Amino acid sequence: MRTTRKRAAVAASVAVLALTLTAACSSDGGSTDEPSASASGIPDAQRVGAMDDFEVGTDFVATEPVTFSVLYRDHPNYPLNKDWLFFSQLEEANKVSFDLTSAPLSDWDAKKSLIISAGDAPDLIPVTYPGQETQFVSGGALLPLSDYVQYMPNFQQKVEEWELQPAIDNLKQADGKYYMLPGLYQSPQPQYSIAVRQDLWEKAGITDDPQTWDDLRDDLDTLKKANPGVWPMSDRWSTTNNSPLGATLQLAAPNFGTVAGWGFGNGLAYDQDSKTFSYAASTDGYKDLVSYFASLVEDGLLDPESVTQDDDTAKQKFGSGQSLAISGNTQEITTYAKTFTDAGNTDAKVHLIRVPEGPAGDNVASGSRVASGFMLSSKAAEQPNFLALLQFADWLYYSDNGLEFAKYGVEGTTFTKDGETRTLAADVDWNGVNPAGTKKLNADFGFSNGVWMLANGTTDELIRGLNTEATNEFVDAMADKTELPLTPSAPLDELQQEQITLWQAALNDSVTQNTAAFILGQRPMSEWDAWQTELKGLNVDQYVETFNTALAAKG
Repeated sequence: MRTTRKRAAVAASVAVLALTLTAACSSDGGSTDEPSASASGIPDAQRVGAMDDFEVGTDFVATEPVTFSVLYRDHPNYPLNKDWLFFSQLEEANKVSFDLTSAPLSDWDAKKSLIISAGDAPDLIPVTYPGQETQFVSGGALLPLSDYVQYMPNFQQKVEEWELQPAIDNLKQADGKYYMLPGLYQSPQPQYSIAVRQDLWEKAGITDDPQTWDDLRDDLDTLKKANPGVWPMSDRWSTTNNSPLGATLQLAAPNFGTVAGWGFGNGLAYDQDSKTFSYAASTDGYKDLVSYFASLVEDGLLDPESVTQDDDTAKQKFGSGQSLAISGNTQEITTYAKTFTDAGNTDAKVHLIRVPEGPAGDNVASGSRVASGFMLSSKAAEQPNFLALLQFADWLYYSDNGLEFAKYGVEGTTFTKDGETRTLAADVDWNGVNPAGTKKLNADFGFSNGVWMLANGTTDELIRGLNTEATNEFVDAMADKTELPLTPSAPLDELQQEQITLWQAALNDSVTQNTAAFILGQRPMSEWDAWQTELKGLNVDQYVETFNTALAAKG
């Protein structure tokens, strides 16, 4: 039996990707606190409720009650409740209330796009990943936030102290400005990998995480032989964002030298030597990645229904013992484990393996320290409470006290604090950290909610404090992976963006359909070159050349 090397846990400082959507961004530019188009100042008419002495270390408290309009993403795991402590505490202590326009998670991106394009966007637009803002820039619907970060001292401090200026510069559009502010991680925080039935893996003689993807194939084959009639792996997250095997392909891709799945983004792969882009789906790395997963299906190691089944079906298979591995993340493994416990299977153990190495190395994708963030409607600058909105967003999303509030809630009610050690109240749980708790920090109180909390808490201390022991072990195990260099952006002008949008839709459809077909064996790998010819017919060469031209023009 193969023995993989064991990796010692690394302390709280980690160096690995929090898997997110890939964005094409710019790498040159200046400091976040340079004077900008708004250097003349925000007029008094737009300073209603704003503080005169707002700075790092100052809690935002409006000088008079203010109401901010917000586009709210309603998550089914914690449905919107306007009686949440989150709202009442902000209204009482900070004089802040909200006018919410709600959209369900299942329709979030489509609803957000429709509202923004129609010019009806509320002032604050959260849950936006880098790159998603680009389509709205030319129409003037978004505020260039780079013009106003001078009013956001906590954001500026975090960027400087955590040396994140290159990542912020990477957000710049063709006009040299950026239109969203991301969540910031003090250190990279991995979330996604493959969750396995550790008890049955050990029973089959597999005692260590697979070191490479080939080792994982060997382990799945061992499981198949030891458990006839059971799928070694049946995957999920294939119907999310119309991306078959979206999570698994994304986390595997850096180790094959490409981008894929949820991380496919605009489909560009950057060559550090030639300093040019190519189309990821046309690279050898993408072919190797697809070939690998096609071989798993062909050998009966990966359930072919993985490519099309919904999440509930995939989870039911894993929870009932019909499959022994499934893609997961640091929150879902708690849910998986609870499924077994609720069913009385106390022997079942769920483990999130370290993402294996691949033919391209032991890597994670670039951009690991920026996460989903927010945009502001261009109309926000016309509101009487515009400066107050900037100050509030800066406090909630980037200040130490605001981050603690958004994640943990109210001291003495949802948590207690002894020095820098925070403990959930006896009756409050979050993701299994305090299983005795009968109330949920998010569903019952509104905290630890992705609308109000960026990057899962931002600081290492806040994040690790509400992680389970298993999650922190996974983060530490991933700490010695190599984060790939940032990919430079190629900001497009309005005409280029319009053309790219048309080409990209057809190319993405082809990549989605053919990636699934090759993996399922519906299209043999021998037709790979024929598919490349089809991509050329969809203007892939012109698509790539447009980005390379924009990259060269940037200088």
